[in-house]
Amino acid sequence: MLEIQEKFDTAGYEDVIAAAGINNVHITEALDGEKTIGFIAYAYEAEKTIVYGYDDGGDLMLCDGLVRSVMFKSALKGIDTMVFEIPDKQKSANLIKLKFLTENSNICENVNNFMNGCQNCKNQNNVQ
Repeated sequence: MLEIQEKFDTAGYEDVIAAAGINNVHITEALDGEKTIGFIAYAYEAEKTIVYGYDDGGDLMLCDGLVRSVMFKSALKGIDTMVFEIPDKQKSANLIKLKFLTENSNICENVNNFMNGCQNCKNQNNVQ
C-alpha cells in the first residue's frame, strides 16, 4: 500500500541536502510497505516553497502525488508559490507534462487555486 509521509530525519539524503546548499531541507518519502520508492526534497521560506529534487522511479503518477503532497502542506502554511530548482531537464519536463509548470518557467504560483482547481475537476467528474 502506497503511503506518502514526511521523514523527520535526513539520514540517507545527505547528497540531496548538500546539492541544495541549505540545512532546512525537508524530505517526504513515498513508501510501499517498508520500501522507499520515491522522495521529494523541499524547504519552506516565508513566501515560497522551494523544491530541490525528487525521485519518482520513473512513475509519473508518483511524481504527481509527491508534488501535490508538498503543495498541500504549503497551502496549509499559507504559502502560495512553489519554485522548482530541479537541474534535471527530464524531471522538469515531467513537471510541465503534469501542468505544475509552464514552458520556460520554474515557478508555480497560486498553489491554493491549483489545489482548488483539482477539487473542481473531481466534482465535475462525479456529476457526469
